[in-house]
Formats: sequence, C-alpha cells, structure tokens
Amino acid sequence: MLIDDPERTALRTPLRDLSALTATARRDAPVAEERRALTADAVDALTRAGFPRHFVPGRFGGEAAEFVPLVAGVADVGEACAATAWCAALFAAHGRLAAYLPPEGQREVWADGPDVRIAAAVVPPQGAAVAVDGGWRLDGAWRPASGVDHADWILLASWTDGEEGREHRIFAVPRAQVTVADTWYSSGLRGTGSNTVHCEGVVVPRHRTYTLAALLRNRPGAARCHTVPYPMVAALMFAAPLLGAARGALRAWTGERLAAERTHPAAHTVLARASARIRAAGLLLTGAAERADGGEITPLTVAENRRDATAAATLCREAVDALFHASGLRAQSPDSAVQRAWRDATAVAAHAALDPDAAARAYAEAVLSPAGGDGP
Repeated sequence: MLIDDPERTALRTPLRDLSALTATARRDAPVAEERRALTADAVDALTRAGFPRHFVPGRFGGEAAEFVPLVAGVADVGEACAATAWCAALFAAHGRLAAYLPPEGQREVWADGPDVRIAAAVVPPQGAAVAVDGGWRLDGAWRPASGVDHADWILLASWTDGEEGREHRIFAVPRAQVTVADTWYSSGLRGTGSNTVHCEGVVVPRHRTYTLAALLRNRPGAARCHTVPYPMVAALMFAAPLLGAARGALRAWTGERLAAERTHPAAHTVLARASARIRAAGLLLTGAAERADGGEITPLTVAENRRDATAAATLCREAVDALFHASGLRAQSPDSAVQRAWRDATAVAAHAALDPDAAARAYAEAVLSPAGGDGP
C-alpha cells in the first residue's frame, strides 16, 4: 500500500474526520505560527480524528492500531500544516509509550478515556530524579515538550540509580503538576508550542514509571504496536510530518508556476527531481511502516527501518530546499507557503532521531555483525 494513495488508506485507517482536521489545520496555520502554539480548534480536531487514541490499548477504549495508517494520516495533515502534523504524530507516539507503564499507571492515565493528550521530553534524560519512599521526586527543567500547553499528561525522563547502574527512567506526570515556561522561539515548527517544563518537588509513584529498556523488550500477548522496539519506529514517527511538509511545498510551488505567465525552463527539472524525491520518500516510509506492522523483528530489520526513515527525511529536505531556492522572491514573502514548508522541513530534518550518520552506523553494525542480523 502506498502512503500517497488516500482511497486505499481510508480502507484501513481507524483515523476519522481527517478532511475536517486538514481544513482546520490549513486555516489556523498562520495563527499557530504567530502564537507559537496550535489553536484550540486544531487540537480539538486532531483529537476527534483519533490521533491521541491511535496506539492506546483496547482495554481503555483505544485502537492499538497500525503504523501504516498513522503515517499516512500524519502526512496528509502535514500538507496543510507541519506543526499540526507534528503534534498529531507525537500525541499518538506518546500514547504508545504510556502503554509501557505498569497496569496501575495505565489505568490512572486513561481513567477518563482514550483521548488523553500526552506530551513528552524523554530523550535525552534531563532534570533530576531522587528516590523517595514509594517513588521518585522530580526537580529541574525538561525541554522541548511539543504540544505541552494542550496536554493532559507529560512523560519526562531522568537518570536514576538502578541495580545494574545508571538507568534512563521515564515518568508519567499530570500536566497540572508541572509549570510550563514559554521558551519556544524557533524558525521552523513554530506552531508546535514545544516549551520547557519545570518540576519542583513533584513526586511520582512507582506505578507511573518505567525504564527505557522496557521499550526494547518483547511483550508476549500485547498488540503488535506494543511489541515493536522503539528504535524500529522512532524515526518513522518524526519523518511522517516532513513527508507532508514536502508534499505541501510541492503543491504550493506547482500552483505558483501554473499561475505564472512564463516559467523558466530550469523549473521543469526542479519539478521533476523534487517530485521524484518526495515520491521515493513516501515509498520508503510505506515500507518501513509495513515492516513495523507485520515484518520480522530482527536487529537488521530494526536498522533497515531507521535507515529508510532517515533516508526519506533527507530526500524530503532536499526536495523542499530545491523548491525554496527555485522560488526566487516569491519565497521571501512572510506568507509564502513554500517558505513555511522550508522552515518546517529544515527544523524536522535536524531532529536527532533523523540523523542519517547515526542510522548509517546502526545499519552497518547490523549488516556486518557476526550474526548477520539474524535473531530477535
């Protein structure tokens, strides 16, 4: 199945009202840019569309759904507004992370239903966590936390001392127990509201915490989306909004050329190369999503997914960069859709999860290891 095939996507996706979300995201994109946060209407629309509940376990009313429809839906939204797509993808992804909490913690997070919006700042570990009776006390600052102003809960990570040494531990904290500082001043993804979270003496009980190592372990009997290792899908989640931004840039750039009286001959080459890159990126992300949904899980397939997602991100960034530089003075206007897509694409591609060199090292290690990538 191809991500850019909306008819086939609609047959499999548990997401709904995507057209309404896309319309709202496109309408409110300028306001989100100005305010540096999504509008309430956009957040309500992405919640109604089902992004926060996409990976929530079925016993709490969630979908425990697949990666293919999520990536497709995020890319669709990203054509209208990359910031909205970014928050939609992360609200879904963080619901998947919260499903690794102990059962009592999960029941607490989803006590009011599956449409809980969860923000996160889990990589790298920040702040300080000190063991206290029954849990840990959190103090310090965590940044960035996308969509935190519209979140109900937030996942934070700190280093803690464990039986086998230092542990990367994740904590689930109600949004009401933290303070958010308005620090998100960026060139791209302005509308994500990726602000800084402060904790002062926040106590988190043991049932609302787990170590990052849990994301790498097999979970017999769990839904497929909760058994896929974190490195197999992390880059995929971040690349999907970039695919949407690239498609949006291509659509806007093409529209400008159709409206122009004359088109420079070089524009033909720009159009062909950019569209081919974006098409290839969509195919790569489709394959990675399908592998996550049903492929064999081995060190090699995990590395292949990371390789393909980062390669797709690079292709999208290159395409948008070419479109921006071929736009001339048009792209210098503050209301240029191509300029906004270029800023957003540049910001997404700079994320550590999409580092092509790190992905290349992981892939080479998997291919060249003595086991040849075999085994779990």
